[in-house]
Amino acid sequence: MTVYEERIREIEEEIKKTQYNKATEHHIGMLKAKISQLRKKHELSSKKSAGEGFAVKKSGDATVCLVGFPSVGKSTILNRITNAESRTAAYAFTTLTCIPGIMDYRSAKIQVLDVPGLIKGASLGAGKGKEVIAVVRNSDLVVIVADIFNLKQIDTLKEELYNANIRLDEEKPSVTVKQATRGGLHVATVKLTKTTIETVKAILKEYKINSGNVLIREDITAERLIDVLEGNRTYISSLTVLNKMDLLTKEQADDAVRKTNGLPVSAESSRNMQELKEAIYQKLRLVRIYLKEHGKKADSEPLIIRSNPTVEDICRKLHRDFVNRFKYAKVWGPSAKYPGERFLLDHTLKDGDTIEIKLR
Repeated sequence: MTVYEERIREIEEEIKKTQYNKATEHHIGMLKAKISQLRKKHELSSKKSAGEGFAVKKSGDATVCLVGFPSVGKSTILNRITNAESRTAAYAFTTLTCIPGIMDYRSAKIQVLDVPGLIKGASLGAGKGKEVIAVVRNSDLVVIVADIFNLKQIDTLKEELYNANIRLDEEKPSVTVKQATRGGLHVATVKLTKTTIETVKAILKEYKINSGNVLIREDITAERLIDVLEGNRTYISSLTVLNKMDLLTKEQADDAVRKTNGLPVSAESSRNMQELKEAIYQKLRLVRIYLKEHGKKADSEPLIIRSNPTVEDICRKLHRDFVNRFKYAKVWGPSAKYPGERFLLDHTLKDGDTIEIKLR
């Protein structure tokens, strides 16, 4: 254990023993800031001795990473929902590298990655933790695969990803920081209940921000403010999958789902694999847009794009000059009031729309 790890654990123990209230809020906020800075120093020092990561080239319309403890069935799930052939066996650490597969679903090609099992301490490098987390960080969706008999795995995995600066199912904090060389610190906020303005200013000064303008547009916690100041957080959606459901009664499986909001599946018997594909597709918020040329039928294969695309997004996806040459777009489908309605660049498209772009 390094000196950084020892100090982090000491501070974490101090936080656990400190009852949170208005009197201790400031102290706890400063301790969390210190932990964040110690983790950064530990990461920088460990990079010198870190091994090589997994070479994974992103492909398809989106990338999904299967994350879980060893022997929870990730490799079997990969084989069931993609064209991959991942080695499986009934013992731990079968997967020793990153294995990709492609899931064809609703005209989308979704890359699914099976990585070695994560264990407690992975965020500090235990097992192949650093290499696995690097792959997770570059994914569009994290699928947490847990053994339905051991639901505590879910919290452990989420904690390791959190400690590795990955924020699951969170929006980026709505904060703007503009530093200055003089003039003092000016902080504008909404009404704060989760922290105090004094704690906010103290954390800013801990990061050597003594002058400048800070605009906070949410009721921010100390943790989320620290995330902004660190600037190295990754925000990814997640989906929880509970494997081995066929070994439980319906009542037991339903109880596990209530506790975790997870999707029960059986990789071994292929139960709920179609439901898993649909859940992945929905979580990725993929949108199918059909392209059409003037006087011709729309393409049979859609363009796949992520979440609430505008006409401008489609133009940029097709060609870098399309925005400059854009005149108008005609749209058929859910986002149009009538077939062929004309729109400008700021119009938001919906899944299943057909678009015809008119250029100058």
